[in-house]
Amino acid sequence: MKSRDNLLRLKHFQVEDKTRQLAQIDMMIAEFERMHGDLDAQITIEEEKAGITDVSHFAYPTFAKAARQRQENLVGSIRDLKEKRINAEAALQEADEDLVKAQKLEARDGGTGIVDQSVDDLAENRAMIG
Repeated sequence: MKSRDNLLRLKHFQVEDKTRQLAQIDMMIAEFERMHGDLDAQITIEEEKAGITDVSHFAYPTFAKAARQRQENLVGSIRDLKEKRINAEAALQEADEDLVKAQKLEARDGGTGIVDQSVDDLAENRAMIG
């Protein structure tokens, strides 16, 4: 029975870890999108000051060019993070399924199948959020 308890704890830990990773990715995406918006506002201000909106114009503000490049880099990073998020969601789903299997096995053998209620609460919160 002790090894089953350890297995159940391991599965709970894996679900918590995957949930944490997913939350970190979401926070990074949100931060990068905010930075993208800030850069957009700064570019607009620089273009208005210079009175030039054509990027190919010889007098286009250097700061605006640099900010546009940073924006492009952020877009690439956001795209990469969204791909990582898809993979993290799949890994979390797999960890959830493994946990459910371990809980059913523990319950079948006469145990409670639940080691830490907070993990089950996290799963319910994820289901409500999206």
